[in-house]
Amino acid sequence: MKNLHFIGFLLLGLAFLLYYMLPEFSFVKLFEPISLMGILAGIGIGLIIGGIVGYVSKGSALKEEQKRKELQQLRREKEDLEKQAAELARQQAKQNIPPNENPQNY
Repeated sequence: MKNLHFIGFLLLGLAFLLYYMLPEFSFVKLFEPISLMGILAGIGIGLIIGGIVGYVSKGSALKEEQKRKELQQLRREKEDLEKQAAELARQQAKQNIPPNENPQNY
C-alpha cells in the first residue's frame, strides 16, 4: 500500500509539472471548473484502482496466512505421530519383543 501512495504522489507531481509547462499556465486556471473536474476524476480513478488492488492483495495475504496455519498444523501432527511411534518402540523394547515378530505365534 505504501508503494501505491508513492506512485500516486509521483503521478500527481508529474501531472502538476506537465500543467506547469503549458504556455498558458496560471494558478488561477488551475482552479477553474474544467481543471478541478480533471483533478477530481484522476483522484476518483486512483481510488477505484487502489481499492481493487487493496482487495486483491488482502485476499492473497489471507490465503497465504491460511496456508501457513495449515502447514504448522501438519507439522504439529507429524511431531505428535513421531512421538507416538517413539513411545511405541520404547514400550516394545521394554517387553523385549522384536518389532518384526508377532507375539501371538508363541
